Formats: sequence, C-alpha cells, structure tokens
Amino acid sequence: MSAAQGSGVAVFLTGYSGAGKSTIADALIAQLDAEGRPVTVLDGDVVRTHLSSELTFSREHRDLNIRRIGWVAGEVVKHGGTVVVAAIAPYEAAREEARALVEKQGRFVLVHLSTPLEVCEQRDVKGLYAKARSGEIREFTGISDPYEPPVRAEVVVDTSVVPLEESVARIRAAMDGL
Repeated sequence: MSAAQGSGVAVFLTGYSGAGKSTIADALIAQLDAEGRPVTVLDGDVVRTHLSSELTFSREHRDLNIRRIGWVAGEVVKHGGTVVVAAIAPYEAAREEARALVEKQGRFVLVHLSTPLEVCEQRDVKGLYAKARSGEIREFTGISDPYEPPVRAEVVVDTSVVPLEESVARIRAAMDGL
C-alpha cells in the first residue's frame, strides 16, 4: 500500500513508565480531535484490561500483547484511520513486529520517549517504581526487566527537556511527512 496523503497512520509511543506517553497521547489526540480527525487510542493499560487481561508480564506475554496491539493498529490503519498507541513495549523485536503488521496497511511512526529512568522514577505517579524497588512488583521495566531503546524511531523526545507542545509538533511533522 502506498503512503498516500490521507492514508492511515499509527503513532506508536514507547518508553519507560512515567516517560510521558499518556500525556503526549492526550495532547496529540486533543489536537487531532479539534481538527475533526477521528482517532483510535490503544493505551497499554486499557489494552491489558480488555484485550490481554489473561497475560502476565513475562517477556513472551509482553511480546504477545504488543503483537495484538500491532494487529489492531494495522486494522485501523487499513481503513484509513489514525491510531495512537501508548505502551511501554520494552522489546525491540516486538515493536518491529508491530511495525510490520501496520506497514502492511499504511504508515507507522515510532516515537521513543527517551526520558531518563531517574526522571521517570521521580515522577512515579502510580508508585510503581517504589514497589518494584522493594520487590513488591517483579519483572518491572527499567528496574528488574530491560528496556531496549528503539533502533528505528522516527521521533525521539526526552520529555524532561522538550516541552509538551514541541513534542506534539515533532510527532505531527513525522505523521504528516514533513
């Protein structure tokens, strides 16, 4: 499929917990909504509740979750839609599988929120890092489980230094092929 103007696009936000995925997704979605552009949202936490509730946080299950997200995103893109994914997606191979599923149908824009782990841990809005450090949560990305930085990100943003508005503008430029 050609990446013609008006074809579907998936924006895939990846990074540590607390990196700013939901914040950027919300701002991007609000901007697209204001322009009258319908958007489907695949938030990692929501997908885990409704589509992948039986999965654990093992590497195999994390990869399966990201494949499921990639497949759903590809279906939205196939029909000319815009989808915003916000998921930690810690493993490169799974993100690349999601990319392949989407790119069969349209465009894929991988956004790596490269916010340093220390900053994410300071933000710790859900108290998850503290629980991971105390051993209460096992297999936690960045503490007891790795995060593999993307090799082929179209956009890289450190939300500790790049303002929200500029972050969204960079993503929009990549979405619109500028």
